Amino acid sequence: MKRYKKCDDKEILKEVRELKEKRPTYGYKRITAMLNRKRVSDGLARVNRKRIYRIMEMNDLLLLKYPKRKKHPGTGKVMTLHSNTRWCSDGFELQCFNGEKVYVAFSLDCKDREAIHFVARDRNLIAEDIRELMEESVLKRFEDVKTPHKIQWLTDRGTIYRASITRKAANELGLLTCYTAPYSPSSNGMAESFVHTIKRDYAYMADCKDAKTVLKMLPEWFADYNNIAPHSALKMMSPIEFRKTN
Repeated sequence: MKRYKKCDDKEILKEVRELKEKRPTYGYKRITAMLNRKRVSDGLARVNRKRIYRIMEMNDLLLLKYPKRKKHPGTGKVMTLHSNTRWCSDGFELQCFNGEKVYVAFSLDCKDREAIHFVARDRNLIAEDIRELMEESVLKRFEDVKTPHKIQWLTDRGTIYRASITRKAANELGLLTCYTAPYSPSSNGMAESFVHTIKRDYAYMADCKDAKTVLKMLPEWFADYNNIAPHSALKMMSPIEFRKTN
């Protein structure tokens, strides 16, 4: 059956192609959010999400659908009603083309999804790195060395998170350490989702030739995620946009 077209579909398609070229991992929902953000700033009318889906489908621009993998159910709800109620943290590694690795740990607010801070090294992370991560996270959010109220610090049960230096630093900073249940990493699903986003939208699309290159690009990736990338749980706003309007 022949699909209908609108007279300005070609102009919209051009905008979509430009966005897809820069962000090939984006589906039609996030492409719509990015396109409308630009159109509004340019004084143009917003475009309906269904129209973007139709245009992308007709031009083979939709993402391929893969069968969903079964996951173990989580043991609790991670998202909170307000920012600065619970922060989650996790670590991951990035493999470089030359065989080197970069190790990253981050803090993420469980309401507004902002990646508050991160630490990255070309070696395995140690407890002192997590202490630095917590200290910088508190300073960035409150411009102080201690939180104004207790904030949960949710992590897995990794050694660097359970180390005495980590727990002591957390207590001094006003963070309340709490851990996922044994053998249940999905309990920290928000952090796992963030890791997937960083790898899919940034690392896998970049020229990660060596550790030095990746360490240089990481601040740009985190800044783009916080300030530009739309998030479905935030009404297709970026974390910073969401914080400003809530």
